Amino acid sequence: MTKKLSILKNRSIVHFDLDSFFVSVEVLKNSTLKNKPIALGGQGDRGVVSSCSYEARIFGVRSGMPMKTARQLCPELLQIRGDMDQYSYYSTIITDIISEDVPQYEKTSIDEFYIDLTGMDRFFGTYTFSKELRQKIIHETGLPISFGLSTNKTVAKIATNEGKPNGEKKVDYGYEKRFLAPLSITKIPYIGKKTGNLLKQMGVEYIKTIQEMPPEAFQQLLGKNGLGLWKRANGIDNSPVHSYSERKSISTEKTFYQDTTDVYKLNSILLGMTEKLAGKLRQEQKLTACIAVKIRYSNFDTHTQQMRISYTSCDHTLIKGVKDLFKKLYHRRMLIRLIGIKFSHLVHGNYQINLFEDSIAMINLYKAIDKVNNRFGIGAIKRAGSINKSEKSLPINKGENNA
Repeated sequence: MTKKLSILKNRSIVHFDLDSFFVSVEVLKNSTLKNKPIALGGQGDRGVVSSCSYEARIFGVRSGMPMKTARQLCPELLQIRGDMDQYSYYSTIITDIISEDVPQYEKTSIDEFYIDLTGMDRFFGTYTFSKELRQKIIHETGLPISFGLSTNKTVAKIATNEGKPNGEKKVDYGYEKRFLAPLSITKIPYIGKKTGNLLKQMGVEYIKTIQEMPPEAFQQLLGKNGLGLWKRANGIDNSPVHSYSERKSISTEKTFYQDTTDVYKLNSILLGMTEKLAGKLRQEQKLTACIAVKIRYSNFDTHTQQMRISYTSCDHTLIKGVKDLFKKLYHRRMLIRLIGIKFSHLVHGNYQINLFEDSIAMINLYKAIDKVNNRFGIGAIKRAGSINKSEKSLPINKGENNA
């Protein structure tokens, strides 16, 4: 037990998070936008705010709200559609800077990193190192970034948020509970809106109240997730920093019992494959910018076509691209032995980025689909067009590859 406490005491975890990343890139491209209320997202009344500047937040503008509501709250709001290619470009630069200077890091989104600096204090101070790395990122990219340093990922992340914008905060071992106690329960990562509302209805407004509750009672109140939440509220988090490796692509292909020229069946299977891969992208919080379709004829001739698209993980966008590619690719009317799909140029990004194009109704639809698929497995909900009329037409060999 003493050895375990010693290990936890000696951990040094730093959390880096770029400040209003998308907005900051836009300001970097156009300096006239500096200190202006800005909202990125879909245009028109049905559009949704993907990201907003701190100046816009003063008026109550928040990510995820309808753009129409945002304009009502802030009449002088400047609307920008967004440029995912540019955001990915700067994310890659920052990732390269970090990878050059640290032994182990985890990239959890397009603009967020955890770094394990444990042991580095033998050679130089971890706080000094973190400050220097932050200044290096700012100097080489021109983008504002904040960090929090502590003994675990949870406290480091909360410290970052308390240090924003464009700041830094350190929480030493033994001071985690004291640091967390006065903060709102909404500051706890992954608490969820439903759980937060439930606790507030019970009069639990601040983390200190959770700290004073017995863990058993809290678990009984909230079920299996209760104990994890209680631990985070008490500054306890033993989760490791997972070494980062960028997945380059995700793919799947299917080989048939019998070679076929049934275009209806081929399109139906392609639709189902696309839905499944798109669901996996959203589950892993990734976006793709390149679609490829492959067909192999009965004589084993193999042909592939690909196309670049704006970053997305939405079924309807990807299905259209796959269908267009297949139509261009399959013109010989020969028997097909195999079909395959690959999504590449992957980047980290949650559904927030898709708000550049989608309406509230579409976003809610995908959230509902993903909720069911996450519970019952990807493919639990399918479009009617992806269901084959004959089970005999199903492929005997299907493989998924993650590169």
